[in-house]
Amino acid sequence: MDEQSSLLALFTSSFLAATLLPGGSEAVLVGVLMVYPELYASALGVATVGNTLGGMSSYVIGRLLPDEKAMLNKIGHKTRGLEWTRHHGAPILFFSWLPLIGDILCVAAGWLRIHWFWAVIFIAVGKFVRYWVIATAIS
Repeated sequence: MDEQSSLLALFTSSFLAATLLPGGSEAVLVGVLMVYPELYASALGVATVGNTLGGMSSYVIGRLLPDEKAMLNKIGHKTRGLEWTRHHGAPILFFSWLPLIGDILCVAAGWLRIHWFWAVIFIAVGKFVRYWVIATAIS
């Protein structure tokens, strides 16, 4: 696989891993960096952008959900992710990289109508830090 194909695979993997679909973009990042260590900065950027866009797709899903009263009537109780997001606001999205709960945080942020700009910023920073730690560990 050449450099461009590797980065495309990394983007696809990182996007899908940040949606409600399971995925392991960290393993793809490690693979790309093992074969092409010179792509360090590019791989970090591609993985961060892909994962951030995936997180924002979950945010958009949250924006499309019914209003709060209708939703709470359907689910019958408040979720922990929703309460964390309501209490902490956009900064909680720094933790959107966490498995399982990260998806819930992104959906909750959309549902609570957290401003998209701040959502993108905190999601991107959290995801970048996670990828940077992984990339630095193997370098």
